[in-house]
Amino acid sequence: MESIGVLLACPMSSYLEQELDKRFKLFRFWNVPQKNEFLNQHANSIRAVVGNAFAGADAELIDSLPKLEIVSSFSVGLDKIDLNKCKDKGIRVTNTPDVLTEDVADLAIGLMLAVLRRICECDRYVRKGLWKSGDFKLTSKFSGKSVGIIGLGRIGLAIAKRAEAFGCPISYYTRSEKPNTNYKYYPSVVELASNCQILVVACALTPETRHIVNREVMEALGSKGILINIGRGPHVDEKELVSALLEGRLGGAGLDVFENEPEVPEQLFGLENVVLLPHVGSGTEETRKAMADLVLGNLEAHFLNKPLLTPVV
Repeated sequence: MESIGVLLACPMSSYLEQELDKRFKLFRFWNVPQKNEFLNQHANSIRAVVGNAFAGADAELIDSLPKLEIVSSFSVGLDKIDLNKCKDKGIRVTNTPDVLTEDVADLAIGLMLAVLRRICECDRYVRKGLWKSGDFKLTSKFSGKSVGIIGLGRIGLAIAKRAEAFGCPISYYTRSEKPNTNYKYYPSVVELASNCQILVVACALTPETRHIVNREVMEALGSKGILINIGRGPHVDEKELVSALLEGRLGGAGLDVFENEPEVPEQLFGLENVVLLPHVGSGTEETRKAMADLVLGNLEAHFLNKPLLTPVV
C-alpha cells in the first residue's frame, strides 16, 4: 500500500501521522504553500483523504481529486465532509464513533461540575493566596439538578447515564421521540430549555441544527440556567450567548467548542461563570490512539476490499 496516496488535511495525531507515513504515501496538506498547484500535480495519485473536526473534504477538494475513493474522518462529526458529493461520486466515508463516547460524556459532566462549583475560579483563588483572606464564596449544587439533552445518540445517552448517577432528572429533544427510553421527551428545544436547569448540546451539526441554541432558547433556559456545549461551536449562536452571559440573562456556560475555532470571543475571558476548553472532548491518549487505529483500520479495509469498520457512506 506504500504507493497509495493519502492526503492528511491538517495536524491531528502524531501517532496517526507516523502510521500513515509507514503504510501509505502520505501528503501533509498543511505544509503545502500552493494548494491548487499541489492538487493539480498529485490529482491522480491521491486516493484517500484523512480529516477531522477542523478540516475534512469539501466539494472543491473532492472535485479536484478524481481518483479519490475514501474519506476517513478522525472524528465522529461529519460536518467538514460534503456527504452528498461523496454519495454522488461513490466515495466511501468513515468516522470514529463509539471509541470517543466515554471521554466526551465524562467531559460534559466535568464541565457541569466546573461551572456550578466554580472549580476553575476556586483553583485561581488558592493560587493567588486569597484563601488566607477568607473562605471562598458559596457555589451551586450539581446533584439533583434537571438536565436537558439536545440529541440522544451515543454521546447524549452516555451523558444521561452519568447525570442519572448524580440524581439528575433527564429530559431530551430529538427530531422524533425515542422508543426505548424512559426519559422525558420535549418536541422543541425551547420547551426542553424551559424545563431544565442544565442544557447540554450533544447532537450532530447539520444545516438544521446550526444555531439550534438561539436567543429564544437562552431566554427559556433563564438567568440561573447553565449551557454545556460538547457538540460543535455553530450549534450555538455565539453572539447571542455572549450577550446573554454579559447581561446576566444566562446563569453560566461550559464550552468545549466555538463557532470559529480557535478564535474565542474575548468578552468571555473575564467571566467566572464560564469555563472554556480548547475542543478537547476526545483528547485523551487512550481515545486518540483508538481513533487513529480506527482510521487506519478503515483505510486498510477499503484498499484490501474488505468491509469497512465504521462506514457512513
